[in-house]
Amino acid sequence: MRVDFTALFRTLADWTGRPAERSDRLTGETLLAMMRALVRFDEMVIFAYRDEARPIDLFSTFDADGYHVFVTLYQAGPYLLDPFYHTARAGRAGIFRMRELAPDRFFSSEYYRTYYSKTRLAEEIGFFVPAADGVTVVVSLMRREKAGSFPASEFALLADAAPFVAAFVRREWGDLAGRFAAGQGRSRRSEPVSATDRVWRKLNLTDREASIIEMVLQGHSSESIGLKLDISTGTVKVHRRNVYRKLGISSQIQLLSIYLKNLQS
Repeated sequence: MRVDFTALFRTLADWTGRPAERSDRLTGETLLAMMRALVRFDEMVIFAYRDEARPIDLFSTFDADGYHVFVTLYQAGPYLLDPFYHTARAGRAGIFRMRELAPDRFFSSEYYRTYYSKTRLAEEIGFFVPAADGVTVVVSLMRREKAGSFPASEFALLADAAPFVAAFVRREWGDLAGRFAAGQGRSRRSEPVSATDRVWRKLNLTDREASIIEMVLQGHSSESIGLKLDISTGTVKVHRRNVYRKLGISSQIQLLSIYLKNLQS
């Protein structure tokens, strides 16, 4: 599509003329209008991440059913296996396609089959904006299966817009740490044991077993895990078999079910 400069500049003019205090909804709608002037997409969602805390949904365009899948179910635990979540936690900045960030077996993983496939997306692109106090805001643009992936020309245009998106997000949502603390009583940063670590301890896994199984759930192959942990592929497979035997399971879908059940208990 051609850039709609009229809509873009009108939105910019309205934004600069508004009062400093704005709601998440109004801010999200402003950014949505700007992005729609640049490229075609079906949905947009904006999440704020901090450590392992439940992400804050700042804005989205979903209907009720879509909100249940993309936000409610996601916040219940699957976010901990999401490539976007792990990229946000790493503090990376810029614009990325989901397929750039996903582990090598992500699209055949049980997480993908059980949760992500329900989204019925052809592609998801994210603007990653590190803000203050360990918070990263991710602006996700999504295209449904019927629309297909973002063409290279549109991705290049979005990449050119990334510095503006980052500046916009930092101005509008630059101080979110207090909202994480208010939502949890205290920040996860101060907790000595993370949510996932508590699950692994409850399941009586060793640190090495926990590291391997967590990467399995994220969608890493045995080869990928071996490279990241600097151990042989055979050693990875031995640890994986030991964990399955310890938990009395025989499949990744059972592993994911146990993980999510213990995560939420």
